[in-house]
Amino acid sequence: MSDDSPVRDALGSLPQLLVERLLGALELTVPELDPAGAPDLTAFLGEPFTGGFVMETADGTSETVTGAAMLDRIRPGAVPLVAALAGRLATHPCVAAHLPVKPEITDEAGVAAAHGAARLALAVSTAAAVLHRVGVQPWATRPPAVLGVAIGTAALLLRQAPMPPAYAAALLAKAREEYLLPIAASGHAPVSGHRFGLLEEGDVPEVDFGDNGLVAVVPGGAVIRTGAENGHVQIRLHVLDGPPQDVATGWEEIVEVSWRAAAGGASVAGPQAVEPHLRRVTPPWPGDYRLRVHARGRDDADGTEYYDLVVWQAPAAPDTVHVRTDRLGHRLRGEPEPSRPEPPEAAYRWLNRSTLSEAATVTVVTGADVADVLRAFNADPALPESMQTIIDDLMHRQSIDPWVAVLDKGDAVLAVEFNGRQGSTAPVLTRASAGGRAASMYWNVNALTRLSFAEHGEVLLSEEPFDELDAPPPLTAALTGLDFADDHRRKDMMGLLAVQRFTGRGITAEDLAGIEAAGIGFRIVPDLPTLYPKRPRRGDPLGPAVEALTRLPEPELRDLAWWAAAQAAHYAGLGEDSDITASVAVRALTPEAHLRARRSQLTDGENRWAWLALHRATNPDPLSAATTAIDAARYAAGPHAANLIADTQAEITTRGTP
Repeated sequence: MSDDSPVRDALGSLPQLLVERLLGALELTVPELDPAGAPDLTAFLGEPFTGGFVMETADGTSETVTGAAMLDRIRPGAVPLVAALAGRLATHPCVAAHLPVKPEITDEAGVAAAHGAARLALAVSTAAAVLHRVGVQPWATRPPAVLGVAIGTAALLLRQAPMPPAYAAALLAKAREEYLLPIAASGHAPVSGHRFGLLEEGDVPEVDFGDNGLVAVVPGGAVIRTGAENGHVQIRLHVLDGPPQDVATGWEEIVEVSWRAAAGGASVAGPQAVEPHLRRVTPPWPGDYRLRVHARGRDDADGTEYYDLVVWQAPAAPDTVHVRTDRLGHRLRGEPEPSRPEPPEAAYRWLNRSTLSEAATVTVVTGADVADVLRAFNADPALPESMQTIIDDLMHRQSIDPWVAVLDKGDAVLAVEFNGRQGSTAPVLTRASAGGRAASMYWNVNALTRLSFAEHGEVLLSEEPFDELDAPPPLTAALTGLDFADDHRRKDMMGLLAVQRFTGRGITAEDLAGIEAAGIGFRIVPDLPTLYPKRPRRGDPLGPAVEALTRLPEPELRDLAWWAAAQAAHYAGLGEDSDITASVAVRALTPEAHLRARRSQLTDGENRWAWLALHRATNPDPLSAATTAIDAARYAAGPHAANLIADTQAEITTRGTP
């Protein structure tokens, strides 16, 4: 706040709402303080400011901040004098005797409040006494200026004064009172020197893992051995009120140990600060605990390591090794390494360190050239762009408009969407597979996935792969050995392997590098949403007219749907648009209108709801066509939606009247 004003800087560092609440609580108290006995302190200050000055403040600036700043200017030295005197008074025996928190206050909030209130009272008293006796203008002794200096001074005093001894005990008591079981947390543990820890305090020590190859007990916790030397590993932590019922499956190493907590509240510790929700996560009380450590992926140099730590309070007991199958554990225990077959999808571990690791769709197409594939994706082969230009544009517009990059592999074409999903949609797969086969795997950061296969213009399967897929015979070979129900295996990698088996071509790290080196992408104008049967639902804005709507004959429903589409165009200012009038006349989207309707779905698309009303009017189901077209028209009408609904109700009544 200033070049050299600790008091004002301390005041400015406080939340404005807190400062305003203190001002409201104390502004009536300051005038009641009697500074008559305070000595004249002007000898300790320089000459007062005698000129004029202008101070600019932002809207919403607290009166306390403004008052302290102006006082600092017109009476140099007054503000630091308050801070200096308050600091000396805090150590004077007569004053210091009144600062400790009373023994009867034991709760955490009460101890903290009493500790702060005592120093705030000292700062307010000192500021009022000093500022009344340093020869300043009367406005400078008004509550906002006095309290601004006092609150900043109190903040400085509190920084220098350690919390009272009772506070640690009160804080621990609060943590214990609020701690409830069971607890679950997940995140990333920082790794250094092939290890991370679950510790009450201190750095992760170097230890010997020769006993069980996974975990070593140390004072106040345990250290876990990782395959990775540095970086991060994924971790889940569970604190239970008793031992787990069963030993989990799908892990390569599971070891259970005991440790004694000196105080409790161990954190997932490492060479860097841990994530907040992994700090002091174990019970905040001392005692004996069991820790079961699950590990997977320690042998995979290119993979991701996973750990699950399960903690519960239990008497000390010998170590228990439940599972010991990874090669690293055998080496650490001095045992011969086992021969472990790689999972079939291991060839795709490179995804973990690629630009596709979090979200993408990879589509492989046979029997088509690059131009055919781009057209199947609704991209224009004649309009290539720099990938970086597309990415920068989408980020600038905060858009997720789709685009695709392609690579010709001779026997197949690879289409890669970075954080896109068009290759997983039925229309794209249908067009792309017209001359052969097409298959895609989609995944995103929310763990949503979709595995799709198509052949000769027919989609054979397109599902989120969870359990056993109900796949037709042509897909049997592609899915053999891929257990999508196993949560410990990456579905994106298994899906890409299935795509490779079905099409005869997969994507490699070198393929992705080639696509990124070329740096060429193509924007996609997506298909219109698929139209499904949809019935009016309870609470429909049409109210009682819904019943009459459902009784209309099919011709009247068709008429009503296109009437609603025309109304949507009217409210959107497109009532005279030639593409729309032509579509309404023939009761179908003309090719020009169809393209404009698709473009309306993009981030900067115009009149989206008007074009969707026309599209929905083409629904093969007549009741759905009317219902959904009216709904889109309501959004197209915007602030005039009530008028549109009233007109629609009247239209339904008219059409339903014999």
